Amino acid sequence: MQKLSKQLEGALKYLTAGILLAVPLYPKFPFLRIPGTYVSVRLEDFLMLLTFGVWFAYILPNIKSLLKNKLFWAVSLFWVIGLVATLSGIFLTKTVDPHIGLLHWARRVQYVLPLFIGMATMKMVDGKKNLNFFVKTIMIVIFFAFLYGVGQKHFSLPIITTQNEEYAKGRALYYTLSGHLVSTFAGHYDLASYLILVTPMFVSILLSDKAIEELGLSKSKAKSRAILGMTIGQSLWLIIFTASRISIVSYIVAICIPLFLIKKYWAIPIVFISVFVLTLISGNLLTRYQQILDIVVDKITYTVDQAITVHAAGFVLAAEDRSTSIRLNVEWPRAIRALTKNPLLGTGYSSITLATDNDYLRFLGETGILGFLAFFLVFFKSGIEFLKYTIENYSKESNLKSIFVYGMVGATVGILINAVFIDVFEASKLAIMFWLMMGLAIGLTRYEQTK
Repeated sequence: MQKLSKQLEGALKYLTAGILLAVPLYPKFPFLRIPGTYVSVRLEDFLMLLTFGVWFAYILPNIKSLLKNKLFWAVSLFWVIGLVATLSGIFLTKTVDPHIGLLHWARRVQYVLPLFIGMATMKMVDGKKNLNFFVKTIMIVIFFAFLYGVGQKHFSLPIITTQNEEYAKGRALYYTLSGHLVSTFAGHYDLASYLILVTPMFVSILLSDKAIEELGLSKSKAKSRAILGMTIGQSLWLIIFTASRISIVSYIVAICIPLFLIKKYWAIPIVFISVFVLTLISGNLLTRYQQILDIVVDKITYTVDQAITVHAAGFVLAAEDRSTSIRLNVEWPRAIRALTKNPLLGTGYSSITLATDNDYLRFLGETGILGFLAFFLVFFKSGIEFLKYTIENYSKESNLKSIFVYGMVGATVGILINAVFIDVFEASKLAIMFWLMMGLAIGLTRYEQTK
């Protein structure tokens, strides 16, 4: 039995690393199309299924410990309410096609299950070594995402996106000068959100001698810092050319939080200055911020007399930001209408179409107030874990473990900011990575200090 457990540990470690590599780097080519929906079965789904099977076999002998886990019950409550909301959409409000709604619910289960895989991986005897291995794996992901992004921008490598039904068939697109960089992701928001998730950790490691030593990139700390510096530089380049306005703000916040927690206050202004300078260099991103400024100025100077004159002439004076207009006039009102139909349970998964561009309104529209509260109960339970760990370790010297945890604290805040304008928890590449890394961080707070 002990030998089998050791074999399962090894398999789970490498399968977890496989998810960390394959999900962000493998483009979203469809493997099996599902009729009536944009969703396709993809090759990484089989990797996920295999990993879930190994994880279940590994935790089965100690299943009671999982059932005593309050976080497990918080996640289960979220799943159950989501299922009830979808069944309500099928039978009560008649807003959901059964097979599509249940498929969307199953996807939500798939996205969050990696939370428990990450926790189990950190519970292993070699949990600390696994962390070192996983951090290096994420560095490899950023390197290849950067290479592919350069190839898209300068050498016409194809873009595979799922932003509409036609593109989701695997149709190849190409980067344009006024477009958004996507790299291996399904959209520029996915890529930007992933960088928000992982970069805070690398910036903090760069400033910690102990963490650099534990990571072991090179015997020379100078070489290790150079490698980390390249990783951070690649991340900065990628996020600037995604040209995602809200993601830049989230990126800065996410990086500054762990810097504060490891007491590197002097580095915070440098982060602001670096991102600001790179924003000036990026013509596309600067133009998009300029659009917001123009709209604000236009609204301020748009006097009553002008409004009357323009209205009489049949013209519209105010400049318009397309993405903001779609949110305010189409997507957000649609979610609010869904909530009013059934305030407690919403109208079920898939009922408010592909995008809402505000994950909070999407949760309210699809799963109602109960689903919204259940989802944030998961964050509340996770937040308690992080808060306890931070209080216990704030006065201690930062190491790789604490920096990974602090990085996830910052990343979580950044992702939650992004969720105001993006459906981040519905984007498979980002959602799977977020919950897996959240599981690794919670596993570290729970188990590593007891060994």
